[in-house]
Amino acid sequence: MKPVISRVSQITPDQSVVCIISRDEIPEFLQLSGTEKEYARQQVLAGEEYVLINSYFKTTYIVRTRKSLYEFRIKEELRKTASNLSKLIKANNHDELVITSDQGLAGTTEAFTEGLVLTFYSFDKYITRNDPDDKKSYPSKLLLYGEISDDDFRWLDEITNAVCLARDLINEPVNRLNAPALSDEIRNIGTKAGFRVDVFNKGKIEALKMGGLLAVNRGSVDPPVFCILEWKPENAVNSRPVVLVGKGIVYDTGGLNIKTGDYMDNMKADMAGAAAVTGTLYTIARTHIPVYVVGLIPATDNRPGGNAYTQGDILTMYNKMTVEVGNTDAEGRLILADAISYASKYNPELIINIATLTGSAAMTFGNEAIAVMGNAGREYFRLLEESGNDVYERIAELPFWDEYGEMIKSDIADIKNIGGREAGAITAGKFLEKFSEHPFIHLDIAGPGSLKKDDFYRRKTGPGTGLRLLATFLRKYTAGYNERNKAY
Repeated sequence: MKPVISRVSQITPDQSVVCIISRDEIPEFLQLSGTEKEYARQQVLAGEEYVLINSYFKTTYIVRTRKSLYEFRIKEELRKTASNLSKLIKANNHDELVITSDQGLAGTTEAFTEGLVLTFYSFDKYITRNDPDDKKSYPSKLLLYGEISDDDFRWLDEITNAVCLARDLINEPVNRLNAPALSDEIRNIGTKAGFRVDVFNKGKIEALKMGGLLAVNRGSVDPPVFCILEWKPENAVNSRPVVLVGKGIVYDTGGLNIKTGDYMDNMKADMAGAAAVTGTLYTIARTHIPVYVVGLIPATDNRPGGNAYTQGDILTMYNKMTVEVGNTDAEGRLILADAISYASKYNPELIINIATLTGSAAMTFGNEAIAVMGNAGREYFRLLEESGNDVYERIAELPFWDEYGEMIKSDIADIKNIGGREAGAITAGKFLEKFSEHPFIHLDIAGPGSLKKDDFYRRKTGPGTGLRLLATFLRKYTAGYNERNKAY
């Protein structure tokens, strides 16, 4: 359950308040006594992360912003402070809580609120024995006070809604959310948000000869699907779309090259890329961003069934290229390759692929960064970096030299689906590049996309990584479209 976020024009004396301050002075509008104000000021000067003042009829939380050269770091620290405060706020059992600031730095109220809402998230739909109150999110209402524009308020509300929707998809087990069920959920989300969804069934996929998606699906008892999500408002700034491609492996056993030990742990989350694309379209449509975006989601599970594809198979892909299967556990790139090839029918300005793709990316960057690579213009990478910093889903670029493509050559087919032990994240990206006829960027979220433990407001139960990055990128892309076209 997500708290309702709304705005208020005043703070009443009996309301509990979180106030973010960027100076060492306590705002008068908090209506504290002289003793309370002096206590709060002394605690702030002592460097406390937050100050708690319990009055008889209300609680006041005062949060001092951290000092940093970078505004985005200050806002991230506020998200983390909100996460640290969340248990205390819930324990105080507020029905509603006002969140405000001294207006010293724009966006601090929104950052704190975002951190609090995303920390409150829980996936408890299958828990039946707990006390009903445990399923509530206290406070049930978050009231924002201060100068927040209509656009920024709507963005905050909808992007947190989107992350919660994406997390719900990621957390569903495959016995409840196979590929067809995922497509049903995407349809429902599209109806709610107002973007178009078309779903190709297995017959259509066979007719299109999507050899990668069909091969990975061969061991499954459930059919594959190919979902097309489209947001094309009449006032879109771009005539050629940005195409987002998301990996929709609803469960990955590794196929015949089966995962061993705990490597199969949490493989229901291998469709986190699909969830990120769905949530991004939801956010853009709900906030009416005037940008033409297409989302492509190929979906199946990867199992070692009786007719499963095997190491050594030769596949013919949607674009007629042949692929030698070097490992059945390198399945994500096979289904994504068909989708990336299919994207050409839209003559896109840019293709961005997002996937929990390689252990190599996770080993390189851990949970701290999204691996990024590609051949698109530098202006897109700069905008991605700026967007990633804003929401603290930071990107780290890997080299994408042609020599890495030599590592996936095959002796008996056009290309192989895996290279050697070295540079695994990069060779996976080079594989995908072979199927793109347009500017291409690949985001590997294998590290931050699936967590072993909570990381403040990023929950181990499906953090929803990449959604806020992509949505913010598209918002900035739209806002700067005309200026960018003049420059390039």
